Amino acid sequence: MINVTQTFLPPQEEYNKIVKRAWDKIWLTNRGELTLELESKLKKYLNTNSIIITNNGTIPLQIALKLLGKNGEIITTPFSYVATSAAIVWENCTPVFVDIHSEYLTIDETKIEAAITLKTTAILATHVFGNPCNIEAIENIAKKHNLKVIYDAAHSFGVNYNEKSLFNFGDVSTCSFHATKLFHTGEGGAMFCNDEELNEKLFYSHNFGHNGPLDFHGLGINAKISELQAAMGLTVFPHINHIITERKTVVDYYNANLSFKNFNGLKIRANTTWNYSYFPVVFESEQVLLKIQKALNEKKIFPRRYFYPSLNTINYINGEKMSISESIASRILCLPLYVGLTTSELEQIVSIINNNI
Repeated sequence: MINVTQTFLPPQEEYNKIVKRAWDKIWLTNRGELTLELESKLKKYLNTNSIIITNNGTIPLQIALKLLGKNGEIITTPFSYVATSAAIVWENCTPVFVDIHSEYLTIDETKIEAAITLKTTAILATHVFGNPCNIEAIENIAKKHNLKVIYDAAHSFGVNYNEKSLFNFGDVSTCSFHATKLFHTGEGGAMFCNDEELNEKLFYSHNFGHNGPLDFHGLGINAKISELQAAMGLTVFPHINHIITERKTVVDYYNANLSFKNFNGLKIRANTTWNYSYFPVVFESEQVLLKIQKALNEKKIFPRRYFYPSLNTINYINGEKMSISESIASRILCLPLYVGLTTSELEQIVSIINNNI
């Protein structure tokens, strides 16, 4: 069976060696030495100004919205994983959708200003499949209208834009370290912030609001990662360049062998060093997609309709029609992409797609 992704598992003995350090200290959570070491290594590798590791990739969005959203309207994209919109609603803010680019699949920055009202407090945009938004335009709009910018960069580990980490943009940037991601801690995530005062608020907010063991800065929640998760991250980390190289090999094979005259791939924004996190293809119609999906499934190959549906159509959100996002969501399919896919498996995937267009 070939799934859309497969968790990269380093040698178990490597994990056991690192996790033994937590056993020896009898310290399994509350920012032990493994968590601190992982933060230090990731900050250096990613060349970011800060990093706070968390227990999943959604709670950084919630914390950022709690601090910056102020129960207002949040301009956001309808083309993202449901966590993006769910976090907005969960934090008692109102999602206001703006449609997307048909090629980049990120929020269409030319439509943002028309959506701004007196209730707008922030822009929450997603770097879709690790493809950067138009950062310069979004930052200019935010400054003009005194808005905060939060980037859902769940897919963006290792992506650089204009030779800077994608995590260094916006007021807060977030990432997911879920088991399906390029870099993972089993379950986990992180948040990044350039402002020292805001970063301090993010930090205490992820630790119940603590100011030492007895005092409190303010309201907080438990978003701390465990030492067991940090151990997984420390075990995966030395393999990260191998992971990216292997994924690039798969992407290069798809790009060289798929019949793109009949469908489109993802257009990566200029000045981007991409991370090969996903391989989406957009078919002419949903009928063609379903035909391709059925043919692949019959051979026990399981791509994913990702992202589907368009978030403005979710039942707890009364979003306006987003014609481009809804169209793309109905026609997009992410193909299998992970370390360990063999050439024969790739040949089979490509053959089925090309022969069923």
